Amino acid sequence: MTELGAEWVADSEGVPRRVAARVVLFDSSGRILLAHGHDAHQPEHHWWFTIGGGLEPGESPRQGAVRELREETGIRLDPEVLVGPVLYRRAEFDFLNVTARQDEWFFLAHSSTTSLDFGGWTDLERDVLDGQRWWTLDDLEEESTHTEVYPRGLTTLAREWREGWDGSLMRLEEGLTSGN
Repeated sequence: MTELGAEWVADSEGVPRRVAARVVLFDSSGRILLAHGHDAHQPEHHWWFTIGGGLEPGESPRQGAVRELREETGIRLDPEVLVGPVLYRRAEFDFLNVTARQDEWFFLAHSSTTSLDFGGWTDLERDVLDGQRWWTLDDLEEESTHTEVYPRGLTTLAREWREGWDGSLMRLEEGLTSGN
């Protein structure tokens, strides 16, 4: 259908949409792991974002989150250690000359492993991902003043979640232009 991939299915308005799962991962020092990417059709447009991606058929968000974490970073976690979901985000964005919609489930996790392995990246990820970095929340807050970080407000949320979660599921909508 588009360069986005087969997991993106047209919704009732013909807009590519998928369900995804993401991990807000902290290391033992309280740093957060983010990926840095760009749009292959607009290389000057770049941003930082949480690890994760689209769910495979029959996969739960929790299962998808740990699979995506393993594929994108090499870090292996059991689904049971994920906390949450802590956030449900509906987003609409332009990427690869396509307007797309994504419904995302965010989970929290802590890992003592900080070494990364990019061997599980797909061809598209190799094309649009520029790397990954462990951020202190102070440094991320500074970075967010001149580079986009998704989801918006992540630094504030991460400060709340780093030490624990209050059990409430937050909902966030970003960039939506219609009722979908």
